Amino acid sequence: MGRVSFLSELFATTDAEKLRELGTRKILRRALTARDLIAIALGAMIGGGIFTTIGTGVKGAGPAVIVSYLLAGFTSFFAALCYAELGAMVPVAGSAYTYAYATMGKLFAWIIGFALIFEYGISAAPVAQQFSAAIQDVAKTGGITLPGWASQSNLLIHGSWWLPSSWDLAHSQYDVVAALFVIGLSVLLSVGIRESATVNNVFVVLKISALLVFIAAGAFLVHGANLHNFNPVGWGTLHPFGGMADYSSSAQPYGIIAIGAYVFFSYIGFDTATTTAEECKNPQFDVPVGVIGALAIGTVVYCATAIVLVGAVPWNHVPIKNPLVYALAPLHIPALSWVITVGVLAGTTSVALASLLGQSRIFYVMARDGMLPPAVSAVHPRFKTPMTTTLITGAAVAILALIVPLNNLLNLVNIGTLMAFSVVCAGVLYLRKRRPELPRSFRVPFVPLFPILGIVCSLFLAVFGLSRMTWTWFVIALVVGLIFFFSYGFRRSNPKEVVPVEEPPGLGEFA
Repeated sequence: MGRVSFLSELFATTDAEKLRELGTRKILRRALTARDLIAIALGAMIGGGIFTTIGTGVKGAGPAVIVSYLLAGFTSFFAALCYAELGAMVPVAGSAYTYAYATMGKLFAWIIGFALIFEYGISAAPVAQQFSAAIQDVAKTGGITLPGWASQSNLLIHGSWWLPSSWDLAHSQYDVVAALFVIGLSVLLSVGIRESATVNNVFVVLKISALLVFIAAGAFLVHGANLHNFNPVGWGTLHPFGGMADYSSSAQPYGIIAIGAYVFFSYIGFDTATTTAEECKNPQFDVPVGVIGALAIGTVVYCATAIVLVGAVPWNHVPIKNPLVYALAPLHIPALSWVITVGVLAGTTSVALASLLGQSRIFYVMARDGMLPPAVSAVHPRFKTPMTTTLITGAAVAILALIVPLNNLLNLVNIGTLMAFSVVCAGVLYLRKRRPELPRSFRVPFVPLFPILGIVCSLFLAVFGLSRMTWTWFVIALVVGLIFFFSYGFRRSNPKEVVPVEEPPGLGEFA
């Protein structure tokens, strides 16, 4: 009997109808529209991803990087449909964590909540490194150059990243600017920012405008000959954990599949719109339009940018750092370079801020459900924000940005997000079977085909596109997380009693 009780508790779910009722309560201010959600999702999606991955993507796949972006977008499309259905049906904060809790039970909810730490928390680190690279380039124009040890992250180790034997701290390099950038944003969030969705819209306009300027200006430099050898590298090594040529800190992914898993980072963020479901005027309409609209716009912009880049510059001449500025250099128009640089700075700033803020929302909802200690969502008496949690999260992300190489960070983010996507797609299948009577203002078409394709595509990219090192670190982190779950969250959380708690002022005002 005890074993049955344990299993029953392990897979206990929250009541979707209670969550829908929770979503109708005006705990948070309902001020966002579908247009705002598109801007929110684009704010988290466009910026750090495309600027960070496209140089390495071209190096690893040649002009076929366009196919890699389409492959990542294809995978995201099925997940977006599933997010849209669940987000409209269960319009509460928490994103994939909440959906997993309502469909697959407490254990899966914890696993996805833990995976979302990779998507939201860790994702701020590689974006911060891209900001660092851009700001250092600006400083160089004024004759200011950082010493080599402080310019980028490269922790020297003996052995490999997935099984290190020792670390050489004395001769390593550290991205000091990236770490300070994360700490600065965390302090800003902790003391209570007052930005609104309108400010976020300005960031989105700056980022997209920079990419549109690149597309329009770069079109004059496109030569068809640069696209003739379209797939010089091939699809890559099609075997599990074959996404990297090796497992060193400087490993370069090769082939369309591995690069598809790599540039998948560019698509992360469209699901951010679902974390603001409790703040929408009409979530049943706003959430699906926001999620799918942002993904569609982002995919078109990414593919157009990739086409112009590989058409303007021979693929083997494209630099990893600042490839867009390099491609426009033959036009000899300095203003264009500054437009791109402003876009990079605006994009990375807003994406990092949204990522750190999104992480605080996930922790808030998990603490509300008893998965995390109440102190996680404790509100500072003066600033009215979860200051301690925000600063601790910022410090951890800053350390990652300081020492972990970019490629390793990106792949850790990607594997967590791909796992979350898989569970969201599975959640749609589960609820269609077990709770067909629940009202759905948006329905995924061609069920079960589309959700199954979402699961298959996500797992395919994760297994065949990411390295053994990435999986090793993810499994280690997951084991640590499960130890905490069974030590605390499993006993303290009660899915039958979802008690709404007022969200601290400041969390809902920047999106």
